[in-house]
Amino acid sequence: MLVAAGRGERAGSPLEGPKQYRLIGGEPVITRSIQAFIKHPRVREIVAVIHADDLALFRRCWPQADERVRFVLGGETRQASTRLGLLTLRENPPRYVMIHDAVRPFVDRTLLDRIAENLGDDTGVVPALPVTDTIKRRNSKGLVSGTVSRNNLFTVQTPQAFSYLRIIDAHEEAFQSEIQDFTDDASIAEFTGMAVKLVEGSPDNIKLTFKRDIEMADLKLKGSPGLPDVRVGNGYDVHALEPGSHVTLCGIKIEHTARLSGHSDADVALHALTDALLATCGEADIGAHFPPTDKRWKGMASRVFVEHAVALVHNAGGRIANADITLICEAPKIAPRRDAMVDEVAAMLGIDRQRVSVKATTNEKLGFIGRGEGIAAIATACVIFPGSLP
Repeated sequence: MLVAAGRGERAGSPLEGPKQYRLIGGEPVITRSIQAFIKHPRVREIVAVIHADDLALFRRCWPQADERVRFVLGGETRQASTRLGLLTLRENPPRYVMIHDAVRPFVDRTLLDRIAENLGDDTGVVPALPVTDTIKRRNSKGLVSGTVSRNNLFTVQTPQAFSYLRIIDAHEEAFQSEIQDFTDDASIAEFTGMAVKLVEGSPDNIKLTFKRDIEMADLKLKGSPGLPDVRVGNGYDVHALEPGSHVTLCGIKIEHTARLSGHSDADVALHALTDALLATCGEADIGAHFPPTDKRWKGMASRVFVEHAVALVHNAGGRIANADITLICEAPKIAPRRDAMVDEVAAMLGIDRQRVSVKATTNEKLGFIGRGEGIAAIATACVIFPGSLP
């Protein structure tokens, strides 16, 4: 049930109309709220409780001929409107009912699922977030009289869910008692002794109260600049040297007095780069994709591994922004072949060579690398994925 009979006095000029009918992202607020519920598989029916002056507005916002959506006229207060909405369900009562503020258009399926999973016949469910701001108590002179502990303090949201029979009885009891100052349905449930459970709410499930809230919601839905989904992955690999005539680094063969030991061509740079790319899309490392126990990869050129990782990135919608590879070795000299390596890596990644960096450093004669027993590589890949950070 959507409560939508308010006038929204704090949301700007009355000439702009009630806030539940204002546009955000090109659609009315109430339309987005209805859509959030109608798409959920557990929702049987939606009752919108509206103001008598808003009949034409509501019909414009929801012109679809959908038997699951209907409206009823509300009362003078939110409490009265909710009771009237609940009363219309008596002829064919649901087992449970969710009561939601129509001006919370960003409620999502995850939150609805969480509420439904915790609902019981004798227990209501309310989404809530812990209070994070410091709370002060003020005296009659406007001065601080104390600081309130935030422990076990929560701000509550909607939808609030209950057994239909329990919540309609609670509303009727409050009505007969002529108590009209309850601020939410959970308060009415508590008044009658019903247990109410708090579950994790959603920071996105904001209530559009002020004009600024509506403007911010509109900017959000229109794709206002947000934090882009930029992901950075790192890879590290090391291979021992054994007798041979060349090493393969970044896909380029370089004459040397030894070769790198490994199941494939042991290109330590490309192995590190593969892991870096796999990391950006949450994949397991190179060994999971190309097990060294699998004979298919014996002697395989490591560009195959890089191209596999690139395909996974592209399939996830990612665009590779740049790659950085550092080789750690005493020999061979990397500088003479650096340009060829950059070209080779750029071709594998499908990006401009200016977005590829290949460099080398020594280990200052320290450790196994300093003794010429092996070569290590560190790689970093930056990939931009569609959308923005949640």
